[in-house]
Amino acid sequence: MEKLAITKHVRISPFKAREVARLIQGKSAVEAMNMVSLIPRKAARLIEKTLKSAVANAENDERMGVDRSRLVVKEALIGEGATLKRFRPKARGSAGRIRKRTSHIRIVVTDQP
Repeated sequence: MEKLAITKHVRISPFKAREVARLIQGKSAVEAMNMVSLIPRKAARLIEKTLKSAVANAENDERMGVDRSRLVVKEALIGEGATLKRFRPKARGSAGRIRKRTSHIRIVVTDQP
């Protein structure tokens, strides 16, 4: 049985968040939480929050009701969210584009290895 957690519109670039997400795929949920808590990046904090939510969803489901030590991170996907478009004034009256990217974090945990 699979359980998932999704966090949308997180203010971090998907490229930066994918580096951390690649590390936890296929690991046990307990090992993944330990890894993410030690990584000194903003993406790690955001992914940890979503991972805790996915584990809580699996533990509290009456049909699934598994122990957290049996859970495995099946997939950790980082999708692109909406981009906030801003500009910075440049020389001679022109404008430079600034794209503030957002991400959608999707983590699936399962009790089957």
